[in-house]
Amino acid sequence: MAGALPLGDPAPADGRLPSELGVDPAVPFSAYLHVPFCRVRCGYCDFNTYTATELHGARQDQYADTLIREIELAREVLAAKGPLRPLDTVFFGGGTPTLLPAGELGRMLHAAVAAFGIRDGAEVTVEANPDTVTDEVVRTLVDAGVNRLSIGMQSAVPHVLAALDRTHRPENVRTAVHAARDAGLDVSVDLIYGAPGESLADWAQSLDAALELEPDHISAYALIIEDGTKLARQIRRGEVPAPDDDLQAEMYELADERLAAAGFDWYEVSNWASSPEQASRHNLAYWRGSDWWGFGPGAHSHVAGLRWWNVKHPAAYAQRLSTGDSPAAGREQPDEEARTLERVLLQTRVAEGMPIADIAESHRPRVAELISDGLVDPASALRDKRVRLTLRGRLLADAVVRALTD
Repeated sequence: MAGALPLGDPAPADGRLPSELGVDPAVPFSAYLHVPFCRVRCGYCDFNTYTATELHGARQDQYADTLIREIELAREVLAAKGPLRPLDTVFFGGGTPTLLPAGELGRMLHAAVAAFGIRDGAEVTVEANPDTVTDEVVRTLVDAGVNRLSIGMQSAVPHVLAALDRTHRPENVRTAVHAARDAGLDVSVDLIYGAPGESLADWAQSLDAALELEPDHISAYALIIEDGTKLARQIRRGEVPAPDDDLQAEMYELADERLAAAGFDWYEVSNWASSPEQASRHNLAYWRGSDWWGFGPGAHSHVAGLRWWNVKHPAAYAQRLSTGDSPAAGREQPDEEARTLERVLLQTRVAEGMPIADIAESHRPRVAELISDGLVDPASALRDKRVRLTLRGRLLADAVVRALTD
């Protein structure tokens, strides 16, 4: 289970947005549907997820009905603010969404589409562990309107998977990708690098295995040690080594080199796509500051600058909705300083970069310093007037953000 929820103002029981909040109908709107169930908790994970023994009265077989009640609430809340916007993207995340029957995921998707509508060509993604993907599952998802599967590969090396507490076998990834392809789905695979005991050669093997699958999209994330996780406790006790920053940097450079050679372009620090059309539009909605409603326990939402988050536990989430109350636990409207920091943090991570004009005037001279340090591409700054990270800049993205905001 994840850590504590953020601090914020109390959220009203009816879920209503502030009367003074204006919603721009031109801003794209997305839906995130959280499915918080896992068979086994991975040692590195601090997402809001629950195994069967941690549900304490919440029931998986009733989850779709509960989440659909939040969709109905969202429609009522947003309709009070003006015309409803059709969905640009829908993303089922977790947890392991495919632990639920595919038909239940379809019911949730149909409810969201019925409530808001959906744009032609909208991106609809389901995350999946390789062990849960079958021909029948993907056919049902396609029939429901899903067009993209994001498969949690993480590694192709057994001892690395074991270090991450992943339970699937490497060969199951290939089976899952083939099933998705046969059903006509676009495919993304997720990788993690820097696990305890993982060598550069291990990482190269995983990259090669991922590329052999010929996916449309690859995510590669550095392992981060989160407080409260099993892995954090193991490191603290000296049972396994902490990630090596220098080795992780080498792994990132190797990923960028091999993915580029295979025709993949980076469009965000940890994401590469085989073509611009295959970039994750849902994740880009986050990075570009669009609006989205997060459905499910612990899910976060953002509409017109207002942020809110739901109660964490599935039982508390279900109880609130059963009485007609909003599951929101708190909300906040960040001040200008916080919004500026977030804007720089998000926009500098994407390949299109951040307009220099959007940087505080007092900080614009620092762009020249970042170019001198090899962190920002000089051609993009001079020609396009944008801050675009170099490879070195991607490795030191946090330093760039500090330079442009502190």
